[in-house]
Amino acid sequence: MSQNSLSASTPARGRPNLNGRGSRFSRPLFLVLLAAGLAFAAINLFNDVAETDTVVTSYVPFLLLGLALLIALGFEFVNGFHDTANAVATVIYTHSLTPGVAVVWSGMCNFLGVLLSSGVVAFGIISLLPVELIMQAGSHNGFAMVYALLVSAIIWNLSTWYLGLPSSSSHTLIGSIIGVGVANALMHGRSGTSGVDWDQALKVGYALLLSPVVGFVCAALLLLVMKTFVRNRQLYSAPESDQPPPAWIRGLLILTCTGVSFAHGSNDGQKGMGLIMLILVGTMPIAYALNRSLPPDQIPRVAALTQVTGQQLLQRQPAPAAMPPARKVLTAFVSSGDVTPQVLPALASMLGDIGDQIRRYGSMENIPAQAVSNTRNQMYLASEAIKHLQSAKLPLPPETQRNLTAVKAELDSATRFIPIWVKVVVAIALGLGTMVGWRRIVVTVGERIGKTHLNYAQGASAELVAMVTIGAADGFGLPVSTTHVLSSGVAGTMAANRSGLQLATLRNLAVAWVLTLPVSVLLSALLYGLFTHL
Repeated sequence: MSQNSLSASTPARGRPNLNGRGSRFSRPLFLVLLAAGLAFAAINLFNDVAETDTVVTSYVPFLLLGLALLIALGFEFVNGFHDTANAVATVIYTHSLTPGVAVVWSGMCNFLGVLLSSGVVAFGIISLLPVELIMQAGSHNGFAMVYALLVSAIIWNLSTWYLGLPSSSSHTLIGSIIGVGVANALMHGRSGTSGVDWDQALKVGYALLLSPVVGFVCAALLLLVMKTFVRNRQLYSAPESDQPPPAWIRGLLILTCTGVSFAHGSNDGQKGMGLIMLILVGTMPIAYALNRSLPPDQIPRVAALTQVTGQQLLQRQPAPAAMPPARKVLTAFVSSGDVTPQVLPALASMLGDIGDQIRRYGSMENIPAQAVSNTRNQMYLASEAIKHLQSAKLPLPPETQRNLTAVKAELDSATRFIPIWVKVVVAIALGLGTMVGWRRIVVTVGERIGKTHLNYAQGASAELVAMVTIGAADGFGLPVSTTHVLSSGVAGTMAANRSGLQLATLRNLAVAWVLTLPVSVLLSALLYGLFTHL
């Protein structure tokens, strides 16, 4: 056997073997979990529709829903093998876990992270879309929007994965949302800037922009602090063989890998949840437009609260003699942010309508099928109007401000919810994705950022910072990129350790980071224009 063929099949000294064959049970287990996840989703979907006593006259909505769900779960699957590879790179390259065990363990932690997530990030991303599109989720424009978002994000994710570039799924999805919003505005003869909630976009943009800087600086500082206070030389050495590190180092690295995987599931899994809820609301509003699990004894209190709050708003700004429909006024206000004299009376009118409807029917389950979508849209629009009103810092009496906050919380509990089965199927998709196609990104993070092999302290520092950063962003309801935070953290530790950086890789990462937003914006805008004509 030649030397070249030997080196191709045998890993270099200290380098993990990434080419080993998995267990013969891996593929059957994968297929079983995949089939179980799809069956679980289908059973719960049909049960939820059956509970509404809806007479099914056409199966076309189910076909559209099934296709959209498969694409959404495909996005989460791609997200799994694209982003989660970052979490396992350090434990694999320090030989703390074998590749097979690391990937399965990370998949399980991703699964738990999704199940225990709050859902705040999911609806924070959806809020980037123009309200008019969200309220048209069941129309042909709504389907075109969802398909354009998901297909453009999948195309870019697969392209960067094929090139081994750790680009951000969050970054891609945000760009896709902006592209759809801009295209929708232009197609309706408005300025492209009116198609996106730019206040929310700036908050998300700052999170995506600052998180890599936080990863680089904090991981570098943490490594320097560790060198100052922890003098054990083993911690700062790179593996010289395929033997695992000492038990305490190994435990530390497994702990940080666990934290990053869990945080990734909690943050990234919510992006798919938000899109799936948009799909469900659009195709099956009778079952998913409103939270049917709200207790009936809560209804009278909510109705009274909306009534009182509406009266307080009218005291602050009486309704003019001739005023356009409340929905038209509030939609324009949410799009522009301009507080006109008609905004408070319009909000008061809409809150009064909402209170009358829920008082009349007594519970969310009793609202007739033909009225569900309208009630949900009114609640969603009123909640968004309250949010923008609070951002405008309009001087209102303290009691009115408190009531507006309380009303918004009640409206959100009725419209912004995620059924447990949605969390489960997203968790399965993300977890299974973790177990496929991880090698390309792992090699980039483990070998191509620094000029030397990743040592134990560097791996722990990068992952600890990534875990805390992603967890903090999740608490604030902001999406961040696991890829950006962790790869920049590895680069920071290489710089702090004076290990040297591979500028070619950093240049490729920077190019991918810079191109992701404009490419995904353009791609989703073009797809949206195409899909609206199909």
